[in-house]
Amino acid sequence: MSVDALGTIGLDVQDVERWTRFAAEILGAAVGERTGGGSQLLRLDERGHRIALLPGRRDDLAYLGWEVAGETELRAVMRRLEAAGVTVGRADAELRAERGVAQLVFCTDSNGIRNEISYGAQPASAPFSSPRGIPGFVTGDQGVGHVVLSVDDASAAMTFYRDLLGLRVSDFIDFEREPGVDVHMTFLHCNERHHSLAFVERPGAARRLSHLMLEMRSIDDVGATFSLCEREGVPIAMSLGRHTNDEMFSFYLVTPSGFNIEIGFGGKSIDDERWEVRTYDAASVWGHRRPVLAQPPLSTSQPEGLLR
Repeated sequence: MSVDALGTIGLDVQDVERWTRFAAEILGAAVGERTGGGSQLLRLDERGHRIALLPGRRDDLAYLGWEVAGETELRAVMRRLEAAGVTVGRADAELRAERGVAQLVFCTDSNGIRNEISYGAQPASAPFSSPRGIPGFVTGDQGVGHVVLSVDDASAAMTFYRDLLGLRVSDFIDFEREPGVDVHMTFLHCNERHHSLAFVERPGAARRLSHLMLEMRSIDDVGATFSLCEREGVPIAMSLGRHTNDEMFSFYLVTPSGFNIEIGFGGKSIDDERWEVRTYDAASVWGHRRPVLAQPPLSTSQPEGLLR
């Protein structure tokens, strides 16, 4: 028995109000309730929330919120964690109410990342309505989207997420980020979404969260969001492009916290009975270029040959 979906994600952010405006006006998320603990909830669908903004100072990942079907599955995952020496805590009524779930346990992975496992998420009291008028996001049984993490020890991360939480390997990407800098990325899934979690070994990284991906329901919604970012001056971290492994058409924008959000469409689905694990030698088929600062025009005082 394993986790079924990355149901929610918690973000530790310094400026909750700025983030809330950004989420509504740029991402198109609906602003949900403000909890008793001070978290601002953001909605992407009919759930009470998919993203929680926790007031803090780190501007990084606060927790990963995994889901299981019920108490039997929760106990099975707990036993596996505890047998491996992982300390597991049970949430009290206050934390369960804060997260909007029937039951929840929590633990910390080998890289210090808090993981919460729950079941019985509560629906919202009102239908989803995006402030931008978009129809919504691809969530449901696939969960909130995916996250890419920077970890200190990739082997230990694999043991925790694959062997203990029960995620399955989707594929790997090995590529040269820049001359002399090789990157090995691992992608894991727990439902038909190509990956709910990916990680790369970067010991001592400034933050754990590299990016969060939100999948839109049409290519036009991705394009409209890209144009909105250009118009409103939201920094673009990587241009429009298509990935090799999940075939996602997407771009990356910079959040108020400094990490990125990938806005995508058309990600590949996985059928575990037919899936074959592969290793790719590039992250993208095309695009996904980092922005290049515009160069000033050549001065007319320069030699004539430079102006041709």
